[in-house]
Amino acid sequence: MVRKKQDRPSRERILDGRAEAKLIALACSAAPAGRTDWTMQLLADKLVELKIVDSVSDETVRRTLKKTSSSRG
Repeated sequence: MVRKKQDRPSRERILDGRAEAKLIALACSAAPAGRTDWTMQLLADKLVELKIVDSVSDETVRRTLKKTSSSRG
């Protein structure tokens, strides 16, 4: 039996529109001291540090940036 997309249970989004906007702004900002670029893990850690989210994975950050055409990975 093939499950259709609408048959899947929905999950709550970890990054809402506000959090996505902050992520994009952060990804477009200068990298932390001693770094030339942001990594997905650094971005995820910064979102938690800034208390934008309680927790987020680097993969969620990557997918979000890819979805918004702001891909850095």
